[in-house]
Amino acid sequence: MLSLQGIKKNSTALIVATALLMENIDSTVLSTALPQIAKDFGTDPIHLKLALTSYLLSLAVFIPASGWAADRFGARRVFRLAIAVFALSSIACALSTSMLSLILARVVQGIGGAMMVPVARLIVLRSVPKAGFVNAMAWLTVPALIGPVLGPPLGGFITTYFDWRWIFWINVPIAVLGLALVTRFIPKLPPIPVAKFDALGFWLVGPGLALFLSGVTIAGLGLAPIPILVVMIGVGAALTAGYVRHALRVPAPLVDLRLLRFATFRISTVGGIFFRLGSGALPFLLPLMFQIGFGLSAFQSGMMTFASGLGAITMKFIAQPILRRYGFRKVLSVNAVFASALLFAPAWFSPQTPYLIMVATLFTGGICRSLQFTSINAMAYSEIDTKQMSSATSFNSVMQQLIASVGITVAAFGLEAMQHFYGGTSIDLAHFPPVFAMLALLSLSSALWFMRLTSSSGKELLEHNK
Repeated sequence: MLSLQGIKKNSTALIVATALLMENIDSTVLSTALPQIAKDFGTDPIHLKLALTSYLLSLAVFIPASGWAADRFGARRVFRLAIAVFALSSIACALSTSMLSLILARVVQGIGGAMMVPVARLIVLRSVPKAGFVNAMAWLTVPALIGPVLGPPLGGFITTYFDWRWIFWINVPIAVLGLALVTRFIPKLPPIPVAKFDALGFWLVGPGLALFLSGVTIAGLGLAPIPILVVMIGVGAALTAGYVRHALRVPAPLVDLRLLRFATFRISTVGGIFFRLGSGALPFLLPLMFQIGFGLSAFQSGMMTFASGLGAITMKFIAQPILRRYGFRKVLSVNAVFASALLFAPAWFSPQTPYLIMVATLFTGGICRSLQFTSINAMAYSEIDTKQMSSATSFNSVMQQLIASVGITVAAFGLEAMQHFYGGTSIDLAHFPPVFAMLALLSLSSALWFMRLTSSSGKELLEHNK
């Protein structure tokens, strides 16, 4: 039961979490509306993957700079700026009249989102006494759990019964309320001394990743001439390679690649990349299959896909006991097989498949993926000391957003390949099973990395929390 005293005690975390809920819902709500947006803009739904990947890529590029900005200019000031940027870019998304204008607005929205999450964590860490830290962090994780549950049905309801533009308009009053609450109740946190900003690193890794992944993402869509794509990919790869060399030579790089020398961090990162390549494409693929392949409305589609988020919430209550009983190596290796099998399961769905079977499958898949993500995220920090925690968090946040973007791109390429193989000019239900199979194999390959862990890997994390 929530008491007035409990809410007051955790007011800082609750206010911050309310703003984060806006960002988390927005990042999941759009997938359900993509077919209708594509219809309004007169473009292929596959092309609108750019509305998703541009946001994720923008997050990845700007997250490393957000922590430094909060330290340098004050966390509350940067957080309020993040809310304002997110709200104004939401208005731009709602007013967009073409795919290009929507993508550009989403890029700006990603900048606001990139400043929100890390800065929110800093505000809680610096505003709440240590005795209330665990409780406050629990409040802070709520938006990440609720967003994937509310997002798909909310987006489907708005798209089916109103207009998809309201997906973005509803952010405005939430942002205004968030700004008012932050200004009124969040204490002003002064700037703190910080190391010199790694400007060279930022200008290498940011444009490098943006150019490389943007070039790869739009390849094959006919949106840019081949010579331009070659230049984008080539320059992006060169800048990224330049950052790798730079990061290994300077004492305080923007993203510290030296963290990969820790075995658990390296295995969690590489294994997590393969696992996320598969599972990260689901929010993009499922709405397309249900709406275009099955002929469901956006609302019906959202009421199907929310089951995965519900399963993820369920696992949060039982992940710790499972890890204590079986250990990280066994859980990550075995669960990768189950999660990959359930990732392949939608390939067998058809319009005649009973609703309860599909929902139960997606719910169980959400449970397995949540257990895997929880285990990967915890394992990554088992050998990281307190001084390196900030760098490790930035590293993980960047990789998660990048791989989510790449996963969507891989799935879109798969659909395009099947479209060319079968012929025709539009997506068909028969195009989806091979793509689900490809993603499941990518996800399954992560088990080969997790098997490299020892039986005692991460043991100290579980003993510490007994």
